[in-house]
Amino acid sequence: MSNIDTLLKKISRTREDLLNHKIYLKLNSEEAIAKFMETHVFAVWDFMSLVKSLQKELTCVKTPWTPTKDKISRRLINEIVLGEESDIDQNNNPISHFELYLDAMNRIGAETNSIGVFINNLVELGDIDQAMEKSSIPSAAKDFMKFTFDVINNKEVHVIASVFTFGREDLIPDMFINIVKTLNEKEESKSDDLLYYLERHIEMDGDEHGPMALKMISELCGNDSGKWDEAAKYSKIALEKRIKLWDSILNEISMN
Repeated sequence: MSNIDTLLKKISRTREDLLNHKIYLKLNSEEAIAKFMETHVFAVWDFMSLVKSLQKELTCVKTPWTPTKDKISRRLINEIVLGEESDIDQNNNPISHFELYLDAMNRIGAETNSIGVFINNLVELGDIDQAMEKSSIPSAAKDFMKFTFDVINNKEVHVIASVFTFGREDLIPDMFINIVKTLNEKEESKSDDLLYYLERHIEMDGDEHGPMALKMISELCGNDSGKWDEAAKYSKIALEKRIKLWDSILNEISMN
């Protein structure tokens, strides 16, 4: 059994718990999906920060330029960054997946003021902790982001890569996509932008980014058993954090 297979086995039960979360049964209307997106958007945003932190760690982003040692990983992360930060929208215009998600939120009628204020505060203050404290962010989303940035700021690159890979957005199951497809078939549906985001993101993760990310982890962990143990540990925590985020959103939707 390969090291990747061993890691996947260690996190498989937690991953299945996430994929089978009860929240997906509640996302049966555009109103419920809009409410879901209002919190989930913060996870979409901090996913982009994981991507950029890996680019910072694995490639040279300063001048004068010098080649980094991980030749395979630097190519993989640059390809992933291209897709995540500079994909195309339905009109073939360049756009990040975060911005695609915001467009989908606006289309479906979700509130975007909270994430907008947070981004503005982040630009103004230049500090993630201060921006979170000054902004009105759901507590579960704040906890989720604090874990992400603890990993970014305090952990080694193989841990960051593992959290990025196994806590990523391809964890949204086919069930959710089918629900959105069903809603999109109705007259005057406002879920077409969300469907495009989901299909684009899942397509790239499954066909391109997922396999590349697994190869990157293999390169970064190598034959170091300690690194593989850390990769499994933090991957599992990332999944558990996502479950807690889903629990909170489910509770909010159920109360309305």
